[in-house]
Amino acid sequence: MSPNWLLFPGNTPLSNAKTRMIARAAREIAPGMVVNLGIGLPTRVVDHLPADFPVCLHTENGLTGIGPSLPPDRADRNLIDAGGAYVSTVPGSAFFDSATSFAMVRSGRLDLTMLGAFEVSSQGDLANWKIPGKFSPGVGGGIELAQKARRVVVLTTHTDRAGNPKLRDTCALPLTAQGCVSRVFTEMAVIDITPQGYALAEIAEGVSLAEVREATGAPFTIPHDTVPVF
Repeated sequence: MSPNWLLFPGNTPLSNAKTRMIARAAREIAPGMVVNLGIGLPTRVVDHLPADFPVCLHTENGLTGIGPSLPPDRADRNLIDAGGAYVSTVPGSAFFDSATSFAMVRSGRLDLTMLGAFEVSSQGDLANWKIPGKFSPGVGGGIELAQKARRVVVLTTHTDRAGNPKLRDTCALPLTAQGCVSRVFTEMAVIDITPQGYALAEIAEGVSLAEVREATGAPFTIPHDTVPVF
């Protein structure tokens, strides 16, 4: 089966696969962490954490302590995350300006940041801010988040809309940061970045090893005899 079945907007299998991916990525968060959720797929991670989970979620526009996202009819229209989605607060939530928010980032207080990506290289390079010829508002806080967080993971589809691999040997797009990514979550697999390149950590239910190889733009190793399924 070609990975192109995952590319069509509104396709139910893609929607289900993305939800499974985001739920799996949420398990990367350990109790007590300070975690930044980047724009795009990462902002949905909050909806896959238990309501009483002891974590401090950070958004770069000036909020720590993020509760579940809300529909417009229940939302405070002044309370949004960095991607513009309506969010809620939890006991202990705090509001501050962007200077304070980035002081937290620059001082190394983030245990983990979850970011989206256009491309990731087998060396852990990240390209997530510009596609030449298309409008971009700028790199924003992505550079500092990628460089300063103690651990960086990426949530992305395995291929772009044209079926081209997003996980490549080297990035063709302008870089956000070099050698920063530790792990990539896609709708097809969980892939680690190691000194030897990509390593397949887990595979999605219903996806074959051959499909993952076809959709990945660089070789990967399989460290264990059995690949866990998520």
